[in-house]
Amino acid sequence: MTLKRLGVGKRLSNAVIHGNTVYLAGQVADDHAAGKSVTEQTKDILKQIDEVLAEAGTDKSKIITATIWLSSIGYYNEMNSVWDAWVAPGNTPARACVESKLAGPEYDVEIMLTAAI
Repeated sequence: MTLKRLGVGKRLSNAVIHGNTVYLAGQVADDHAAGKSVTEQTKDILKQIDEVLAEAGTDKSKIITATIWLSSIGYYNEMNSVWDAWVAPGNTPARACVESKLAGPEYDVEIMLTAAI
């Protein structure tokens, strides 16, 4: 079975499609994340996810799994207020959310997921 890569870069691809499954790389807020609230970062990330899923030929109703990293678990409720308004009702994925040191101090949220096509 062949692989299709979306947003191929030197270090990573934004997504990889294998069969009827799309695997997204971890998504963080845009380059201007510094100074953005957790709410703003989460909204930005979910917008990016919608765009990548659309490019892959799918949408948020087909998300299988999601992993969310927060720079502080204290942001859990704030991030969830955005997530809960975005996620497709009745189609919630298997999900984990943990506290972790992220790639840079400007990032408070990172989301990675897998979806069916």
